[in-house]
Amino acid sequence: MSQRYPSAIAASATPGRRRRTQAERRAETRSALLDATIECLVTYGYSQTTTGRIAELAGVSRGAQTMYFRTRAELVVAAVTHLADERVKAVSARFGEGPVTTEHALDVLYEEHRSRLFRAGLELWIASRTDPELAKTLHRAERDVADRLGELAVQALGETARRPGFKEDLVVVLATIRGLALLAISNEEGKKLSEYWLHTRAWLVPLLAPPD
Repeated sequence: MSQRYPSAIAASATPGRRRRTQAERRAETRSALLDATIECLVTYGYSQTTTGRIAELAGVSRGAQTMYFRTRAELVVAAVTHLADERVKAVSARFGEGPVTTEHALDVLYEEHRSRLFRAGLELWIASRTDPELAKTLHRAERDVADRLGELAVQALGETARRPGFKEDLVVVLATIRGLALLAISNEEGKKLSEYWLHTRAWLVPLLAPPD
């Protein structure tokens, strides 16, 4: 497996770089481990996401990995929060400064649900069916993501998102988008899926922005 997330030790040896503090190196190593966990979930699935694979992908030793997360369960729980943060950051970056049209906002949400971050989350949701503690953690994280996406929508859509009932309608929108995203994972043809999305978006636009 190729090393995709260089360790803090290797990165600190780069010529010309400011010597980082121990806290900065620890934060970077921790982030590398969480990014590697997400990558493993996407590439190998939950059952094959092992601490050994994660450490190798992150570019750290198994001993160093246990200094941050002693078990896979600890890594996965931390990755849930990390995954939620990354999903919100991705949507925020696409929205930019705003305001945006309802069509653009829907496209942003749809593309986020087709990303590797969504697929990693899906692996965790499947695993949580038989893991009550993981399910509890995911439910909390998903509520947090929904709340933060709602806040981003208000910033991006302005008055449209401030109307009564908008957040409830957004729940319906996100549920619809998730369903369509699952079709992509089941190897639905790209062209046909694009047509499905255009049709679905046309149906969702008046739901988010009802005519006056």
